[in-house]
Amino acid sequence: MLPEDRKWFTEVCKEAGSAQSWVIEEHLAHEVTEFQTIDIYRTAKWGNLMVIDGFVMLTGRDNFLYHEMLSHPALYSHPAPKNVLIIGGGDCGTLREVLRHPEVHSATQVEIDERVTRLAEIHFPELCDSNEDPRAHLLFEDGLEYMRNIDPGSIDVIIIDSTDPVGPAEGLFGPKFVADCFRALGPDGIMTQQSESPLLHPHLIAGIRQNMEKAGFGDIRTLGFPQPCYPSGWWSATMAAKSGSLDDFRQEDIRHRPFPTHYYNAQVHQAALAVPVFMQAL
Repeated sequence: MLPEDRKWFTEVCKEAGSAQSWVIEEHLAHEVTEFQTIDIYRTAKWGNLMVIDGFVMLTGRDNFLYHEMLSHPALYSHPAPKNVLIIGGGDCGTLREVLRHPEVHSATQVEIDERVTRLAEIHFPELCDSNEDPRAHLLFEDGLEYMRNIDPGSIDVIIIDSTDPVGPAEGLFGPKFVADCFRALGPDGIMTQQSESPLLHPHLIAGIRQNMEKAGFGDIRTLGFPQPCYPSGWWSATMAAKSGSLDDFRQEDIRHRPFPTHYYNAQVHQAALAVPVFMQAL
């Protein structure tokens, strides 16, 4: 039993009727920005913990699951990803994974709240070690506006690394934004979007898939993966191809990838494409 005087951070998930808690050793940062409230804690067992508006964004212990599955399946599903765009992703973990790919020439990250990135650089420096890569371009502006003005066909892969669909991120789940992404992608373009929990948010996933279909995307898949720090412990990324089949990913390139991963490999990629029975109707 833990001593009763230990402090805990708890996130309550009302729709699931459940909650998750972490033992806290120190409250490292608290900032109220123009867009949201950011808190960072040091936990006893899970490394540093970032919380935005009361919702857990990441922990030092398990963020690799999310960042690897949001980036590598999309990049290895494109035949030659040179220009990558990340909308959101202020902690820079997805940017780091994208820039592990030597074939990527440019990775632009558009994050609305600069303080997320600056606090990540202090408290999650391991996620930000690619921020000075000459291929990295960090912009702090509205991703919705950025997508409205981007040159058609100029991007190979778009990754939507957003918070939950409330507040600043709400528009990133809308049909107009998805249509703008489709227009921005080249002929072999791939889009992937964090799409919440398959267990708790199937209607949200169905809406994301419908938006992608209406925008003109062909093959659309929802990839599930474990994520202990998020409600239900099971999360997803929904990926869409402008042309071709997402079954045709570059398996040999994955097997010979020139960088380490903690979770992702060719077998995990293949398995994540499988559709659980209860999701087949989405």
